[in-house]
Amino acid sequence: MSWKTVLVHIDDGRRSDVRVEFAFDLARRFDAHVIGLYVVCQDLLHPLFNPGESVHLATNEKQHAAWRERAQQAFEAAARRAGSSAEWRAPAGAAIDTAILHARHADVLVLGQEDHDDPAAFVAKHFVEDVVTASGRPAVIVPRSGQIRTFGENVLVAWDDSREAARALADALPLLERARFVEVVSVERHHDDQAPAGIDVAAYLERHKVRASFSSMPRGSGLGTGATMLAKANDVHADLLVMGAYAHSRGFERVLGGVTRTMLESATLPVLMSH
Repeated sequence: MSWKTVLVHIDDGRRSDVRVEFAFDLARRFDAHVIGLYVVCQDLLHPLFNPGESVHLATNEKQHAAWRERAQQAFEAAARRAGSSAEWRAPAGAAIDTAILHARHADVLVLGQEDHDDPAAFVAKHFVEDVVTASGRPAVIVPRSGQIRTFGENVLVAWDDSREAARALADALPLLERARFVEVVSVERHHDDQAPAGIDVAAYLERHKVRASFSSMPRGSGLGTGATMLAKANDVHADLLVMGAYAHSRGFERVLGGVTRTMLESATLPVLMSH
């Protein structure tokens, strides 16, 4: 299996260049084409909350045009350095709907973890979770801070027998097939949990020539499942966590599962999510 189109979300935030470099590194592994999708906040009131923007419309538009040009030049320079096939897109339209539409024509997405300390990185409320849960594509969420020294060499797979976990596992196969170490981990929900379902997952992976170990662990004392999984990832020095993204609609609002929310807010390593 292979990925041939990588879509990376680009904005005016301080971690945008990190995501771009990450996307081109991913593309080199698979000889893939990279789409740089520049989507930023469309809220006319946003300058009131972002000290980096002007409240005057004409000045604001000029400022945004300069930022867009700067982002495009940085993306094209990264493409030249990588020697990869690439294209720049800066489509008009509502941010979330536009991003979802373009995401559906890619094999994998590269998105950034929300950063409340960087107003320039704000696109729309629930931007990342809505793109992940509505695009139908796997997404790698790049953490808001820290260096990514390795990726996909030591992989932790979160398994709970759900549809979302199964989807994430299958979507991650292009990376798992190249990983040095893969561990499938289940967090016990009850003390009387029986059959270690992860053993069947390991057998499934074996047929794809992916050698994986399996472990089952109780929740950490006072910790939720998400925090327990992050602690495990830290203990084994994982450089990628694979998991399903859980969400359901409540009226007009998309409500995330607790584990998904924990990862989007607190993960310190790249997380591949599928819904």
